[in-house]
Amino acid sequence: MDRETASRIDDHRALRLWLRLFTCTQLIERRVRARLRERFDTTLPRFDLMSQLWRYPEGLKMNELSRHLMVTGGNVTGIVDPLEKDGLVERASEPADRRAYRVRLTRAGRKAFAEMARTQEEWIVELLAGLSRKEHAELYKLLGRVKQVTMEAGS
Repeated sequence: MDRETASRIDDHRALRLWLRLFTCTQLIERRVRARLRERFDTTLPRFDLMSQLWRYPEGLKMNELSRHLMVTGGNVTGIVDPLEKDGLVERASEPADRRAYRVRLTRAGRKAFAEMARTQEEWIVELLAGLSRKEHAELYKLLGRVKQVTMEAGS
């Protein structure tokens, strides 16, 4: 049973909405995780880390990766080590800080990630294909509004 299904009709409408958003996110993420494992023998955390490095071709320091991924440095190390072993990322000393390393995708890593990203986009398109173009636009606009009011509430 998902969290939305576990909610009660007398729960506040905002809570039920949040549970629906959360459930939708979990359903999509679960499918993407399974497909990444089946198709590419990889994990979502590895995909996410490679995605960050894709955006920064010059690479990122470990602490920057940690901030971007919103995880601890130990988690980043646990993801980078096997990616490095697989030849998908490389670490280079940071000239300005001898204790720091800059991590970047290798040529093989860029090629592998490009294929994964293209395929992942196809999966998302497929998963949301049941919505019309109009529904896509409406949902995008509404979620943008949710994002805006949530950010304002946090100020």
